[in-house]
Amino acid sequence: MFGFGRKQRALVGVDISSTAVKLIELSQTAGTAAELYRVDAFTVEPLPVNAVVEKKISDVDAVGQTIQRAVAKSGTKTKRAACAVAGSAVITKVISMAAALSDAEMETQIQLEADQYIPYPLEEVNIDFDLIGPSPNNPDMVDVLLAASRRENVDDRVAVLEVAGLTAEIVDVEAYAMENACALLLGRFDDERQDQTVAVADVGATTTTLHVLHDGKTVYTREQNFGGNQLLDEVERRYGLARPQALERLEENRLPENFATEVLGPFKEALAQQIARALQFFYSASAFNRTDQVVLAGGAARIEKLDELVEERLGFPVSVANPFAPMAVGPGVDPEALAKAAPSMMIATGLALRAFD
Repeated sequence: MFGFGRKQRALVGVDISSTAVKLIELSQTAGTAAELYRVDAFTVEPLPVNAVVEKKISDVDAVGQTIQRAVAKSGTKTKRAACAVAGSAVITKVISMAAALSDAEMETQIQLEADQYIPYPLEEVNIDFDLIGPSPNNPDMVDVLLAASRRENVDDRVAVLEVAGLTAEIVDVEAYAMENACALLLGRFDDERQDQTVAVADVGATTTTLHVLHDGKTVYTREQNFGGNQLLDEVERRYGLARPQALERLEENRLPENFATEVLGPFKEALAQQIARALQFFYSASAFNRTDQVVLAGGAARIEKLDELVEERLGFPVSVANPFAPMAVGPGVDPEALAKAAPSMMIATGLALRAFD
């Protein structure tokens, strides 16, 4: 159940990360193309510690109740939701099939042949597929994207949404949700953006994920064990604070004067090195040898002047993600809170946009 080809309107995007639930609902506007969408509901609700570990849900009730609180705070009335599993939990493969086959015939053939591509018993996985288009080298064939994930990865997400009173209309893949948000953010259909190679560094609490898109399509994804928790850990250690205190003072910028030079500075340098290293892995594993720009996403992207430092180290343009820049804001949404959360809302936004595909 990945929702390929089964998109409906009135969806709330729910991104379940390791530390928070990010929820957003969008609607289409009758205005200009510059404001094609409007943010109607939005909130970020922190998760209990260890409710999600290494992108796996370990406490269904706790996560479900957190989503329930997020729904209540956001004010959304929508009951259908789109969520996503991590890319590391999904196997994807592009296969070629006869163009003459109907969707039903493709599905039957994929079920019969799936064991060739998936290293798990078929009864333990969820499988879906999406038609990409004609195969470049054979007009009688079409390329089909096959996606599979172990059943518990999908079932746990469906279960937490049910606890919150929502129905899982779509279970997507984080990389494709990010691609969907980037299509809006970068103007995929703008002639000036064609053929660009854009890297999105999504810095989470424990993991930094590099998504590389070429001409608006994902060509590479890699996760690294580095995230905002490294900064939080150092604040705790250096200033003798408990975790909640460290987080509160970090959020409110109430730390000693030496924080900027002795703690924050080294973290920013380390993050820049991690992004540079991830890009080198990308170059060595692909036919690409350059990147046109880097977009910083995730909570750490809000660190002051981080984009300037990373740009200086990498030598090409770096910006901070704001998927809401081209959107209108509904009357019940706090624009200041929305702007603050914007860099961490890319996946949630990409999920919410599935309502309009």
